[in-house]
Amino acid sequence: MKGLAWVIALLILLLQYPLWVGKGSWFRVWELEQEVAAQKTANQALEMRNTQLAAEAQDLHSGYDALEERARYELGMMRSDEVFFHVMEPGSIPRAEVKRP
Repeated sequence: MKGLAWVIALLILLLQYPLWVGKGSWFRVWELEQEVAAQKTANQALEMRNTQLAAEAQDLHSGYDALEERARYELGMMRSDEVFFHVMEPGSIPRAEVKRP
């Protein structure tokens, strides 16, 4: 009778093995749920970025204000009737090096 109890206990453990350690185990399901949650977070960030880029592209296609602003700040362009003034901070003026004999 004792041997039969051990055989049944061993059989139960063998049946439980795939549930806990096998390919579709609870641990693997938990890991995959964590990966899915992380991927959803990354996708949300990318969706927000795509929305911003789409709005910027729409703005560039629809009007000249955004295009002009981008040309001014990124390319340093100006209109033909404008005068460019470059203001330098007092500490940023390079001093001429004096060569001593």
